[in-house]
Amino acid sequence: MNFNRSSLKQNGFSLVELVTTIILIGIIAVVVLPRFFSDSSYSAYSLRNEFISELRQVQLRALNNTDQCFDVNVTPTGYQLRHYSGRAGNSCTNIIRAEAFQAFSGRASVSLTASASQSFTITFDSLGRMLSPSCAGMCFNINADETLQVGVESEGYIYAL
Repeated sequence: MNFNRSSLKQNGFSLVELVTTIILIGIIAVVVLPRFFSDSSYSAYSLRNEFISELRQVQLRALNNTDQCFDVNVTPTGYQLRHYSGRAGNSCTNIIRAEAFQAFSGRASVSLTASASQSFTITFDSLGRMLSPSCAGMCFNINADETLQVGVESEGYIYAL
């Protein structure tokens, strides 16, 4: 019996190739795929921190520009910061500028804790206190895979719960 190297051709994969492929598929399944198919609690924390940051920005603008108005308009699909030219009592007139609309991703939303409303406008007075909605303590729910809360004290302090 005469065997040539050419007649002993191997078909299939080596053990190293199979193990490497299985490990790569496992990493993709654990790390990458959940980000595509569901909202994670990370998105709830991110949205809460972003929303608190936007509220504090509007609050600081109201403190530093007592003759102008700033608000955050929240809808079921996102929110937008707006800047008005004048302040007549507690009402704002003549919109000067509206920031880019920040859309919620996935099933995320922001709602009022008291009424569960997803459409409202948040305004601050010249001392940094929240005028509307009238609320103290747990004011806003950040809804995603988890429900997180944002609190606003009567003196104007905004915090995460």
